[in-house]
Amino acid sequence: MSIEFLVTSLIVIVSPGTGVLYTLAAGLSRGSRASVVAAFGCTLGIVPHMAAAILGLAALLHTSALAFHTLKYLGVAYLLYMAWSALRERGALRVEPEVGARSAMQVTVTAILINILNPKLSIFFLAFLPQFVSATEPHPLSRMMVLSGVFMALTFVVFVGYGLFAASIRNHIISRPRVLTWMRRTFAAAFVALGAKLAFAER
Repeated sequence: MSIEFLVTSLIVIVSPGTGVLYTLAAGLSRGSRASVVAAFGCTLGIVPHMAAAILGLAALLHTSALAFHTLKYLGVAYLLYMAWSALRERGALRVEPEVGARSAMQVTVTAILINILNPKLSIFFLAFLPQFVSATEPHPLSRMMVLSGVFMALTFVVFVGYGLFAASIRNHIISRPRVLTWMRRTFAAAFVALGAKLAFAER
């Protein structure tokens, strides 16, 4: 495993995006357990994109405008829904003292959908993974699968770190209604901004 792959992966993973934003929101609104669940869901949401890159299906998104824009606008719509939910008292990011099994499933599904509905991820992995597979590699498919597994493990660890940090300051926020209100507005604005960025993304 090259140091270049690890460093590049960490830079990509640490950079704020929809997954990081949702994991932070889950930690702040629902606590440490929810943040770990969100990190797990976001990591699972990477699997289809990596599978598409490894199998060459991401090339379809790159060459087919209809396929790319269909998935892109589904992603935009979902991010706008997340923004709306963030503003609601009983939305997806509502504050809860404890996270039960049903709530944990909701967090997981939301986290998975946030990453699945981003076509740029498939194209990113299509361009990213082959750079670290030598032309003389006897088993390129196996090599890409190993790299994918390492990337997912790093994603989970980094996202858990983000989420646990958010959970650690949770009590300082939820005990202040005004701060809580601004937190919801901030996350809603961030989801809208990410949705707008995705809307203008090109293949």
